[in-house]
Amino acid sequence: MAKIFFTLLLPLLIAFSQTSPAAGADSSFVQSVKRNPMKLRTEKLSQFRFYWHDIISGPNPTAVNIVQPPVNNKTKTAPTGFGMINMIDDPLTEKPEADSKLLGRAQGLYGLASQGEVGLLMAMNFVFSTGKYNGSTLTILGRNPVFHKVREMPVIGGSGLFRFARGYVQASTHSFDLKTGDAVVEYNVHVMHY
Repeated sequence: MAKIFFTLLLPLLIAFSQTSPAAGADSSFVQSVKRNPMKLRTEKLSQFRFYWHDIISGPNPTAVNIVQPPVNNKTKTAPTGFGMINMIDDPLTEKPEADSKLLGRAQGLYGLASQGEVGLLMAMNFVFSTGKYNGSTLTILGRNPVFHKVREMPVIGGSGLFRFARGYVQASTHSFDLKTGDAVVEYNVHVMHY
């Protein structure tokens, strides 16, 4: 039995020892980088406030449904909408009015991810199009229980002037039209970046 075990195990041990980075394998695909050549400046905290317009109705919606929720055969409804997914390209404006200054767009998706309440999973990039942040992005990924007064979601990264970004956003509903499903949400962003 021991002879069979070593006959099978020995070739595996040899193979793993030759492919393991700890055994001196070539790791030319990765290298350490010193911080100075990256020209990182002092990290700072920036705060932004803008309004997110989720427009489902009308001829030019900014949010479109890509997956319908499953329907309960007995009640013919999905009480929390669990399973629904919308793709978004929502305007971000300076003030709550739709015609106020456009600062950028929120691009991504949200899905109803809770069976117990209306809770969204938000995955979106804030893509800025004005001022010194033009072309820079912040990435948000988190849970949004929409009927809570204030919802907090993490900033998990960014690009451009927001490289290495981290922080959080607080969302609060400014207005919601029950008939159309259109919403305006105030976003307060607190982000650490270089």
